[in-house]
This record gives sequence, structure tokens and C-alpha cells, in this order.
Amino acid sequence: MLSVLGSRTIGSLSSLGNIGVFSWQLSRWLVPSVIRWRTWARSMPLFYEVGNRTLPVIMITGLFVGLVLAVQSYDQLHAAGFEDRMGVLVSMSLVQELGPVLAGVMVAGRVGGALTAEIGTMRVTDQVAALRVMGADPIRHLAVPRFLACLLLTPLLTFFCDVCGSLGGWFVAVVMKGIPSSPYWYYVRDAIVTWDIMVGLIKSLVFGGAIGIISCYKGFNCRPGAEGVGRACTESFVISFIAILAADFFLGTFLSGLYRALYGFKSVV
Repeated sequence: MLSVLGSRTIGSLSSLGNIGVFSWQLSRWLVPSVIRWRTWARSMPLFYEVGNRTLPVIMITGLFVGLVLAVQSYDQLHAAGFEDRMGVLVSMSLVQELGPVLAGVMVAGRVGGALTAEIGTMRVTDQVAALRVMGADPIRHLAVPRFLACLLLTPLLTFFCDVCGSLGGWFVAVVMKGIPSSPYWYYVRDAIVTWDIMVGLIKSLVFGGAIGIISCYKGFNCRPGAEGVGRACTESFVISFIAILAADFFLGTFLSGLYRALYGFKSVV
């Protein structure tokens, strides 16, 4: 038992170190590649894959999450006499927490596995080795465009998730519960400040970057055969999901402490 535990621990630490090395190699190519038009030309199809194909799922998910949040918060707020401020809880929960996490999970499930499978298939069929033989760096040509697509499109998807969730909360408040529409949007506009938007943007950027790195790393290091590619896709989603939750905890703790140090306590209602 101790031998198995030790070998798994060493294997986990080795994988963590390999991901660190891969991230360094990716960052080394990132700045020189960003200023080249060819990089953006290779990234445009990936922008469509990450953005357009994921947008309907993000909008539907955000809408129903907003509906659920509004339904669950109405009774408590109505008992306290704050039912007209229901949009504050819905919008703040989406902007700071649920929006970035939902967008990150959807991108990891919808896009991360596809990126891993694509690069993994190229590795299994020796296309990655062919790039090295031709003197081209596979990380620069394959990983950098995919990383940029995940990094830049996740915040935009988070924005659509927040908007659809707020509209879902408005539907419950105004149409189902009879709350006037003007107070709903007034309190949302009054409560959501630039800091809240920046928190959601920072989180979504970190989540998108983590998804891009993990997906590409798993694709480059998958085992041979169809089974290896399939297992790499599963591991990519699981590790990305865990990384999103862990990063959300650490970022939330740090940014909340930073806000209290700069501005003091902020009341929700």
C-alpha cells in the first residue's frame, strides 16, 4: 500500500512539474507569436469553435441558472421586505461567481476535450513529429492559437452568461412575481460596480488560460491509440474542472480580502 501511494504521489508531482515546463514553453512562444498575423489567422477557426459553437449552451445555461437563483431567493427576500432587490443577488452571484465558473466548465467540457482529442490524434498519427522534423515548434503552431482562443473567448462567453442569467431573474421577478421592472434594474445598476465586473473578468481569464494549457498538455502527452486519446480527453476535463474550482477559491479569497482592504465592507442589500 505504501509503495502504491508513493508511486502515485511521485507520478502526480512529476505530472505537475511537466505541466509547469509546458506552461513555460508556451509562454516563451506566446509574445513573439501574438505580434504575427499568421498566429491570428490560425486562431480564427478556433475562435469560431470556442465562441460560436459554445455560445448557445452558455446562454441557455445562464438563463436557467438565473431563473433558479431568482426562485430560490424570492421567499427569503420577500419575508425581509427586500423582494424588489432580488436582481442584486442574482446579478452579483452571476457576475462574480457563477458566471465565470459556468463559462469555464462549459468551455472545458465543450471545447477542452475537443482540443485534447485533436492534438492527441495528431500526436498518435505522427503529425506532431512531422512538424518537429520540418523544424517547426509544435507548441508554437498548435498550442499557442488554442491557448489564445480559450483565453480570449472565455470572458466574452461569461458576459453572455451574466446577461442571460440577469434576464432570467428579471422574468421571475417581473412576470411571475409581479415586482415592478424599474426597481429591479435600478438596484442592479446601483449594486454592480466596476470591481464586480473586474473580478468576473479576472476569473474568466484565469479559467480560460488554465483550460487552454491543460487541454493542450494532455493532447501532447496522451498515450498511443484510440484508448489513449479518449482517456486524455476525460482527464483533460476532470483536471480542468478541478483547476477551475481551486482557482475560484484562491482568487475569490484574495480579491475579497483586497476589496475589504481598499474599500471596506460591501452590503448586498
